[in-house]
Amino acid sequence: MKILAFAASSSRKSINKKLATYVTTLIEDCEIDILDLNDYELPLFSEDKENELGQPQLAHDFYNKIGECDALIISYAEHNGNYSAAYKNIFDWASRVDAKVFQNKPMLLLSTSPGAGGASNVLALANSSAPHFKGDVKDSVSVPSFYKNYDNATQSINNPEITQRLKEAVKTLIS
Repeated sequence: MKILAFAASSSRKSINKKLATYVTTLIEDCEIDILDLNDYELPLFSEDKENELGQPQLAHDFYNKIGECDALIISYAEHNGNYSAAYKNIFDWASRVDAKVFQNKPMLLLSTSPGAGGASNVLALANSSAPHFKGDVKDSVSVPSFYKNYDNATQSINNPEITQRLKEAVKTLIS
């Protein structure tokens, strides 16, 4: 099984990338591909830009990366209660390649933030919208207070309850 994991953030220090990467360490006997949204930076989507540029190769590349995997793990950063601009932009471009961006792939959706909310607003948005774009959401987990629950030295979640919940979510994804 090939799993594509990424943070829906362009921050080089993304805590959501740390979370997505950590969760992949809980998976055995699978090929893991960790994508960086910075590799898919495109002009701000608009119909005018699309008329000018067509569908950029990077949008096709992003869409094809999803098509090449068997399952997805996405960890969403929350910007003002919504998706990050970087994620929303590549998603908008990819949806012009094909509105079925997630291509019926099983998905584990994650989110985290420094605060107690754990980016739960954007996770709720992702949970409700993914099926409209042919995402098969198997589970979702919000991790609150990231800096309290993540150990940078070991690059792992240090809260046993959260770790157990993530292990259960991974099991649901790959079964």
